[in-house]
Amino acid sequence: MTSRLPDQPDVVITGLGVTTAVGQGKDDFTAALFEGRHAFAPLRRPGRSMPADGSATAFLGAEIAELAVPEAFPARVLRTASLSARTALVTIAEAWHEAGLDDVDPTRIGLVVGGSNVQQRELTQAHARHADHPEFVRPTYGLTFMDTDLCGLCTELFPIRGFAHTLGGASASGLLAVQQAVWAVRSGQVDVCIALGALMDLSYWEFLAFRAMGAMGSHRFADDPGSACRPFDRQRDGFLFGEACGAVVVEREGVRRHPEPYARVLSMATAVDGNRNPDPSLAGEISVIEGALAEAGLSASDIEYVNPHGTGSLIGDDTELRALAECGLRDARINATKSITGHGLSAAGAVEVVATLLQMREQRLHPTRNLVDPVDDSFGWVRQESVPFAFDTAVSLSMGFGGLSSAICLRKWQ
Repeated sequence: MTSRLPDQPDVVITGLGVTTAVGQGKDDFTAALFEGRHAFAPLRRPGRSMPADGSATAFLGAEIAELAVPEAFPARVLRTASLSARTALVTIAEAWHEAGLDDVDPTRIGLVVGGSNVQQRELTQAHARHADHPEFVRPTYGLTFMDTDLCGLCTELFPIRGFAHTLGGASASGLLAVQQAVWAVRSGQVDVCIALGALMDLSYWEFLAFRAMGAMGSHRFADDPGSACRPFDRQRDGFLFGEACGAVVVEREGVRRHPEPYARVLSMATAVDGNRNPDPSLAGEISVIEGALAEAGLSASDIEYVNPHGTGSLIGDDTELRALAECGLRDARINATKSITGHGLSAAGAVEVVATLLQMREQRLHPTRNLVDPVDDSFGWVRQESVPFAFDTAVSLSMGFGGLSSAICLRKWQ
């Protein structure tokens, strides 16, 4: 499904925010991308270790070492805010200030939070703490266990009064949130909309399930975590989790004066293949790539850069490369952001839009860590070194369990 009618206004991206394990804020994140800096290690956050062995965990991933929270946020609010909620506040703050939204009418600002079940670890901890004394459960648990608590918290601390809601699309949630924000602006529902890919805070239960289904990386690289995340490499064996959150501010072009936008949103497409299982759909992925190109009025040769979903799963990477080949995108430059950040799940699509736009502004592409022996060597890979690359047009892709495929086409603002 494509998304644009001929008389709808242009939409531009004017602000970005990002928080990941490799860098908090655009500057640190950009440096980490181009350096290929990683934070992969055994996961240590409480609630991610098996209860029988709280000292360590067999799961590898990337965790945010320390979240720098602005002093302006009230301590009384932060005391009951989850890690996902605190990270959302920090990330939106960066995007908000870059886009200069303080002077915008709050009733003309919307918020879409991409992600569902984003606070599983803290819920698991709460259940364990109060298993023997349920009467001691904090009354605010009745609010904080819901994903909409992120909407409530963010609209309490930022003047957002147009609308706020969550949107669940598994690992496509972040990009779907960007798309929903664009639709809200194009339709005139609001003038500005913030799309947030929320930090998905997993517990050991989710890690156990992901590993059991073969989606998450195995113990194979337990002694060398930095080598474990290998999108599109023949030695890959599943994704590695990475804590992350991304915010993207979209607005109608020409409504107000603002700093130079990053890009115009040329087109978007989504598809669902009627499949409950995690296996990807070649037809679905082809349809969103072709749909985005058609809506933008572009051919495959016009696309200079692709930021793929690229998780490192065996069947997922193979299917995505087949789709790119079928759509004529072998010659576009390609790197895999997840090779550096890990898989942020609900956050991934938004974080990868941020990564795409930061590379577009810098006219440089980040490396793909551990891409030693590509599954298919005929693509325009950016391997283990950052490279300068002047480009104006890019496609970013996100896929999600449940048969979800999504694409967005962006052009550098000029």
